[in-house]
Amino acid sequence: MFFARTYPTGAEIAENGAHFRVWAPSIKKIILVITNQSQRLKIGMTIEKDGYASCFVPDITSGALYQYQLGDDEILYPDPASRYQPLGPHGPSKLESTNFVWSDSHWQGVRNTGQVIYEMHIGTFTQEGTYQAAARELAELAALGITLIEMMPVNEFDGNYGWGYDGVALYAPYHVYGSPDDLRYFIDRAHALGIGVILDVVYNHVGSSGCYLHKFSTDYFSRRYKSEWGDVFNFDGKNSQPVREFIINNVIYWIKEFHFDGFRLDATQQIFDSSNEHIIPAIVRAARTAGGNRSIYIVGENEPQQKKLVASIQEDGYGLDSLWNDDFHHTTRVALTGRTSAYFTDYKGLPQEFVASIKYGFLFQGQWYKWQKQKRGSAALDLPPTRFVHYLQSHDQIANGGRGKRIHQLSHPALFRALTGLLLLGPQTPMLFQGQEFGASSPFLYFADNNADIVDLVAKGRNEFLHQFLPLATPAMQPYLHRPEEISTFNQSKLNLAERQTNAEIYQLHKELLQLRRTDPVLSGENFSHVDGAVISTDIFLIRFFSSTSDSDRLLIVNLGRDFQLTPAPEPLLAPHENHDWKLYWSSEYPRYGGHGACEISTKADWLVPGLSAALLKPIELNESRGERR
Repeated sequence: MFFARTYPTGAEIAENGAHFRVWAPSIKKIILVITNQSQRLKIGMTIEKDGYASCFVPDITSGALYQYQLGDDEILYPDPASRYQPLGPHGPSKLESTNFVWSDSHWQGVRNTGQVIYEMHIGTFTQEGTYQAAARELAELAALGITLIEMMPVNEFDGNYGWGYDGVALYAPYHVYGSPDDLRYFIDRAHALGIGVILDVVYNHVGSSGCYLHKFSTDYFSRRYKSEWGDVFNFDGKNSQPVREFIINNVIYWIKEFHFDGFRLDATQQIFDSSNEHIIPAIVRAARTAGGNRSIYIVGENEPQQKKLVASIQEDGYGLDSLWNDDFHHTTRVALTGRTSAYFTDYKGLPQEFVASIKYGFLFQGQWYKWQKQKRGSAALDLPPTRFVHYLQSHDQIANGGRGKRIHQLSHPALFRALTGLLLLGPQTPMLFQGQEFGASSPFLYFADNNADIVDLVAKGRNEFLHQFLPLATPAMQPYLHRPEEISTFNQSKLNLAERQTNAEIYQLHKELLQLRRTDPVLSGENFSHVDGAVISTDIFLIRFFSSTSDSDRLLIVNLGRDFQLTPAPEPLLAPHENHDWKLYWSSEYPRYGGHGACEISTKADWLVPGLSAALLKPIELNESRGERR
């Protein structure tokens, strides 16, 4: 019987039954086993010429559970393209309908400009750890000024909690967070509030527990490459075309079936492919096509900092919208904490690095990188600021501190406020990690509910990774490093959203900065032309935002050290527009943020720059006859 499928594999419901299809090229006999209420059906599947097996089952409805029996093996396995695993990755797959009623027909998608990203882990964003609970907080995020949620991976993985990067069923939303329709509701609600949602996807490896793809075909995985974390997909070897098809359709599936607005591609440097067309541009092309009239936003994590990722496909690039900028994070963390061990070795946290990062994005664009003993990066001086995502902390970077402390807990409060100002007023796309906006006291630790077979191995591996930071390798520190599998490690990482009120000063800082970013014609990009910057002293730098209209530049001055009096001021970027002077527009030292008070920086004769502060200035017109401000 012919059945017009939407996707190459998985179970799809029709009016009079359901169609099942899997790829298992070396298996000659496959039996579909269905449990529907009290009935248990066994149906032999038709083996197709190209390695697929399929069958149509009449009179079966949504909700039925099913598994596959492969050859003479009596063990039953879940569907590799399962749409839902209600009992976890080891259990049966569930036949899912797609009858959700969307209300986002007005939604135009996500452009690559004007975004403020919020990285969210569903399991710890609320105490309940569900899509429904997170959806109830979306109005607050919209009021804060968030425009785009970057959701950490939600594909099915083994265990009752984890980060999600060890996914094993790529089409099935993680059952602990709620049903597939709960996830759809979250996204629909976000769109109603003007917030886009992109999904963090892991196409560089699969989890070591609960993955049954290799039971259907060992050709799912490469024999040529090795990943740092697990088996890697076979994108260029024998029988790679169905594997490519499996991943590309996963991209299409998340956009069409769940209305995701794009993706964050995890560890792109570990996605190996020597094909004529690398899998990443194929993913990007498929995603944009699936989006139709809606704009799709795709950001990548790329440790080597390769410009090719964001070059257009027409220019032989991969076509991503932006890349995470580790360089900005690393120099900021050094400035905030003074610590330069491990991969912070090559950063000083000095004004020159901040100016260069704001002007050019990556600090390393082909220079020697001492920590890796090789050159890092590629020339990217011509990339616009929106090609870079800047952040002070992320899930990885908080957890890599060992004790999971947030950056505001490791730095001087005034310096944290100042560099928050740089982050949220800068021209690059800013990203906040959940709870950052209100100074969350909860840590974010590495947690993984692994089974007994690998729990000690994972804990050992995590501990060895942290040993690159010499202070974390000391015997005295070992009792303070949390075991990933312990439930307390997970529970400690949950946000207490009541701290929005408890830590009202930090929350107010973020609210007002994001409002300023949203409403100011220059900072919002509406009248933005370009930026330049200069180092004023060993601790002070300035960033000038040039406007596309006359007499409306903005000037941001950041002081990483003590009070400073600049006299004279032989720096042309400090010069005001003709017949204008500078007036204080915003300060990180406003008392309502917990600061010590703010006053004018630019005086008639001097520049008085308070220590550990950031101040934004705007032009004010002078009375020509008296030389006074109007």
